[in-house]
Amino acid sequence: MLFLVLKWLVVRPLVKVLFKPWIEGEENIPAKGPVLIASNHLSAGETFLIPAMIRRSMSFPAKMELFTATSVPGRLLGLFLRGVGIRPIDRSGGRVSTSDMDQVADILREGGVLGIFPEGTRSPDGRLYKGKTGVARLVLQTGATVVPTATVNTQLVPTRLFRIPWMHRPGLRFGKPLRFDQYAGAGNDREVLRWITDEVMNSIMELSGQEYVDAYAASVKSAEEEGREFNAVVKDRPGAGNRVPPVPADRPAAPQDSPSGDADRAR
Repeated sequence: MLFLVLKWLVVRPLVKVLFKPWIEGEENIPAKGPVLIASNHLSAGETFLIPAMIRRSMSFPAKMELFTATSVPGRLLGLFLRGVGIRPIDRSGGRVSTSDMDQVADILREGGVLGIFPEGTRSPDGRLYKGKTGVARLVLQTGATVVPTATVNTQLVPTRLFRIPWMHRPGLRFGKPLRFDQYAGAGNDREVLRWITDEVMNSIMELSGQEYVDAYAASVKSAEEEGREFNAVVKDRPGAGNRVPPVPADRPAAPQDSPSGDADRAR
């Protein structure tokens, strides 16, 4: 209830008046059923811009640190984020992170809309970076429809007066829905996970017009912080040169006494 009140009476009117955003292709978002909105990531402002501008209610997962601050402003931020449907997620890895991802996936299992940034972090230079396979895992676990999304001009630029972060005519472009039902039985097959992720990232690239870098944005940022040189490879598209994986039913069964068959099943 708090989400709907804040969205329609506070956040959406303010966003439209202050930033004058534009939107294309909202009709590509299914009116019902589980939807995964997979977007490029240029700024933190996208976490409120996208939910404010689409008709359906949606949520984004956000790092746990935003919910655990002990200062008064930090606690208020945590309350606000929870109130508008943002879910905390532990990104430290291990069983805790897995449990948090299961809770995030529940949004889709319940027929809701979930936003995700497959790059995992904001782009360090405005280019599109390699997607992490979490988006594909959510698709295979929940059967959700993926709506590739491009954010445009969403960078937060300080104003001359008071240096307030501001977006200048940001835009949202929603692409045609993507379905991957043929791989529903693929489980944790790494080839399938990588291919689905690359297909989603390619659709985002076509919508945004960004140059694609075949490296994780987090690795590039770490190299910059440590003063290391990072030779990132630019490609025409994500997954260039990779084959389309066969659907699970087309995979030949490995012999029961084959060591390689045991290894395949363990993956």
